[in-house]
Amino acid sequence: MIRIILAGLFLILFLILTIPLMLITWLIGRIFPHAGDVSSLAIVNWGFRCLQVICGIKLKVLGAERVPKDTPVLYVANHRSLFDVVVTYPLVARPTGFISKKEILKVPLLNIWMALLHCLFLDRKDPRSGMNMILKAIELEKKGISVFVFPEGTRKRDYNTDDLLMMHNGSFKIATKAGVPIVPVAIAGTENIMAKHIPFVRSAKVTIAFGEPVDPKTLSKEELKEIGNYFGRIIQDSYLNIKESVR
Repeated sequence: MIRIILAGLFLILFLILTIPLMLITWLIGRIFPHAGDVSSLAIVNWGFRCLQVICGIKLKVLGAERVPKDTPVLYVANHRSLFDVVVTYPLVARPTGFISKKEILKVPLLNIWMALLHCLFLDRKDPRSGMNMILKAIELEKKGISVFVFPEGTRKRDYNTDDLLMMHNGSFKIATKAGVPIVPVAIAGTENIMAKHIPFVRSAKVTIAFGEPVDPKTLSKEELKEIGNYFGRIIQDSYLNIKESVR
């Protein structure tokens, strides 16, 4: 119980005490957009790293050197828990907007930080929201900002199986329309932090494996037609290779 209390207190203090920094990075971003993006990313990533220490997360990262640093990419990953964002955000190679559900907009101050970081919000009950989100994500990619998405669409799952949920094809249009590489990401172990024993936070091993970037232009018509399944298999195989490391 002590870990969840400490994590909650840290999050509240972080959101309150960084209000001045929030305003400064916003002002910087109005004049120098890239500098504003980099400073916002650095501040939030520091907060996430502190949360990792507080929660006792033992993180192992594989293949981070594969991610291109000179071009935006579309990260696609399996979704295990809320902590997926906490462990992956500090690893992105450049300013990156995560796609999240619109309910996060109700969290004061956190919603502002997410907006500064170019995060996009999806209303799962509104079909038009999905299309609008994809169009906004394509524009971000064209501006040089990467996008990170969880194509399974939900973190709700049976933790007794290693099978991934179906990955929706729509999310991959961000890369095919923007002409950016797709980086598959496998995440293992984040459910052991809290999702499997809510509300308790427990120390856990987490492994993240970045796969080889894939240029959508190199895929066949058949592969593009079933692109969700194509990357689902890549991530599934990678997950099976790393899952034993978090036992």
